[in-house]
Amino acid sequence: MTAYIKSVEKLINEFRKLPGIGPKSARRIVFYLLKLTREEILEFSKALVEMKDKVRFCSICFNLSEGEMCSICSDATRDRKKICVVQNVSDVTVIEATGEYKGLYYVLGGLLSPIEDIGPEEIRIPGLVKRVESEGIEEVILALNPTVEGEGTAMYLKKVLQPTGTRITRLASGLPVGGDLEYVDELTVGKALSNRREI
Repeated sequence: MTAYIKSVEKLINEFRKLPGIGPKSARRIVFYLLKLTREEILEFSKALVEMKDKVRFCSICFNLSEGEMCSICSDATRDRKKICVVQNVSDVTVIEATGEYKGLYYVLGGLLSPIEDIGPEEIRIPGLVKRVESEGIEEVILALNPTVEGEGTAMYLKKVLQPTGTRITRLASGLPVGGDLEYVDELTVGKALSNRREI
């Protein structure tokens, strides 16, 4: 016999599917939502549906956008000769919060992983190479997590981008090995970006 009625248990199970949400957190969220008015719940669900309907990937860098291009790609004041390559959209947010970087981005959407059968095509590497060649990019900054997959992806990118003659740099040390960029404070990321190095 379950401790909760079916509708409550179903919602708890839905929240448990979210990253970083365990059983206790899921229960706390659901019990908090039970205290809200029907109107507040409708606003919450409306915001979820609106996000799903409106948000898409930028056609140039694959950052989140509500239009064809994201606000960064359409900003004429950005340095159009630099591209910062990141694994996920959340990494763009972390780097932007530092206020240190004024160039463009390219979101891979993952890292190379032969074990999981994730190759260059699955993480948009051919599109990055084409963009570097066609836009005359002078520097590619690899802001990938310092994990085995991140290091492997960085080495592969160096190999495929070297023929373009583009300067290829990495974030400086200070980022913890095996850590995720998403969870590092802005000051550390800002310093790592300022002190990036050639690879």
